[in-house]
Amino acid sequence: MVDWIQLQTQILFALHDVEKVYYPILIVVGVPANIMTIIIFSRRKCGLSKNVTRYLVAMAAADLLVIIIDLILRHIPIVFWDRFLFVESLHVCNIHASFLFAASDCSVWFTVSFTFDRFVSICCQKLKTKHCTGKMAAAVLGTVTALSCLKNISWYFMLSGQYWLLNNPWFCNIEYDSLFSRAWGAFETLHYILTPGMAFVMILLFNGLTVRHISVVSKARRRLRGHNSLENSRDPEMDNRRKSIILLFLVSGNFILLWSILAVHCLWNQMWYFGFSSETPPNFVQEIGFMLQLLSCCTNTFIYALTQTKFREHLQTMLRCPPNCCCRIHRV
Repeated sequence: MVDWIQLQTQILFALHDVEKVYYPILIVVGVPANIMTIIIFSRRKCGLSKNVTRYLVAMAAADLLVIIIDLILRHIPIVFWDRFLFVESLHVCNIHASFLFAASDCSVWFTVSFTFDRFVSICCQKLKTKHCTGKMAAAVLGTVTALSCLKNISWYFMLSGQYWLLNNPWFCNIEYDSLFSRAWGAFETLHYILTPGMAFVMILLFNGLTVRHISVVSKARRRLRGHNSLENSRDPEMDNRRKSIILLFLVSGNFILLWSILAVHCLWNQMWYFGFSSETPPNFVQEIGFMLQLLSCCTNTFIYALTQTKFREHLQTMLRCPPNCCCRIHRV
């Protein structure tokens, strides 16, 4: 047991050393990447529909907020605690936590909303004309944002305004009444079940139904085109769907992969809190989870560059002459 505890400590210290390099790199990459993504999609010259564009812009904006509020204003002071001791004198940690979790919820549920929009577009042709519009996308995004903000006001009352420069498990001191409260423990557990637990389930469900629908339709179209002696010709509709599916699966798969370790740690920790597990999860698992979760806020730009030719062209143009591009932003 002593050897395992020592190993955990050594891994945790090693991760702290890695974070001192890793987190600044994420900031240098993630902030400009998400800003460029917002600018490029806002110009609406990537050949995407208005509703898809709005979802992608919202996802990039939410990721940018997470980088600022979580990575820059939370993890950097924790990693470089000796340079940020003055933060402990600022009594706004509960406000900070409320904004942080609201931004994280938006980032997660915007991804779910985008997945559902693509499911409707591909599988529900009757519903597509009503749901897959720019106005509906704006309404969905606005509703998700409002609900995320309302839900996460609760952290203001659970946590105190005093910063605690550790992730053990919070970066704020906890109110004494909340520390041993089953009600607050239940709220915290529900929070993790919804974000990202329920989000995982919904994304997998919608993607599974989408794959099943496309498989059935593809077989039917191949049979029809075979009867018409057009087996070797290209099918533009299926090509477009294939590109849409590749984008969808890369975005949602990236999200699930990079959030999974943090989700497992949080649920495991809550099981221990309620007595369903005899051991607490190792602290280094939480640190790895945070590192991967924050990485997920920086990767979508590269997915778009990989899958969208026009986005890649605009990105190359921006990298060559950013001032000129920034002056030509149009409203979505």
